[in-house]
Amino acid sequence: MECLKIDNITKVYKGNKKEPDKIVLKDISFSINEGEFVCLLGPSGCGKTTLLTMMGGFLEPTSGKILLDGNEIKGPGSERGYVFQNYALFPWMTVKENIAYGLKFSTKTKEEKEERVKYLINMARLNGNEKKFPIQLSGGMQQRVAVARALAGFPRVLLLDEPLGAIDFQMRELLQNELDQMVQEAHITAVMVTHDVSESVFMSDRVIVLGNNHGHIVSDYKIDLPRRRDRESEEFKKCVTELTSLVRIAFNENITAGEACIMKRRK
Repeated sequence: MECLKIDNITKVYKGNKKEPDKIVLKDISFSINEGEFVCLLGPSGCGKTTLLTMMGGFLEPTSGKILLDGNEIKGPGSERGYVFQNYALFPWMTVKENIAYGLKFSTKTKEEKEERVKYLINMARLNGNEKKFPIQLSGGMQQRVAVARALAGFPRVLLLDEPLGAIDFQMRELLQNELDQMVQEAHITAVMVTHDVSESVFMSDRVIVLGNNHGHIVSDYKIDLPRRRDRESEEFKKCVTELTSLVRIAFNENITAGEACIMKRRK
């Protein structure tokens, strides 16, 4: 069942006397089904984060619509949880207080909120760290707090803006495992921006590859691999190789007949 619909989205940043208007995205359309994990992949500047920000309601499209369950997104809302690149945890709040902040505008009772926070602390494996402040946490623990806070208000969709972008390679794989487990346990629709091809294969059900030409969709690539995924398997490596080729196309915007065959969604 369709959950999120991107309907002919165009985003133009107005220029001035010295600089012309900048078209970031032009006529972008695709849908995301309930329960899917979709990655937005492509070169820097292709509009991935701009598109995610519009899904979050923090930025308005110049034209077109983004619909959640058939309703047009007009601004931020509790039905969408958002995880920022730097996690954006409140440094003066404890782990428990940061997670509870995700329920600040909820109409649930105090007891229900307490139960929800307790559940999320357990799901994020943060037991025993409830009273710690962000500065006392490892990068992985900060990530789990940020995701737990985003999930606190029972959102329909989880939006993640390169949550592992600043993490070194070895730690990155470990955190991918933890993030994947949290998302799967939450049974939630998710959209994540990433530059990492291997990460997109490990995390997602589909990868939308955006190109340099106003973010047009180079490929809607389906990842048909069982979870949890084996990074050393031949099937995984094949997906990485094919997606790497698609990203090269996205950079160059020069599609040959041979390359075009892998642009189709894999069945």
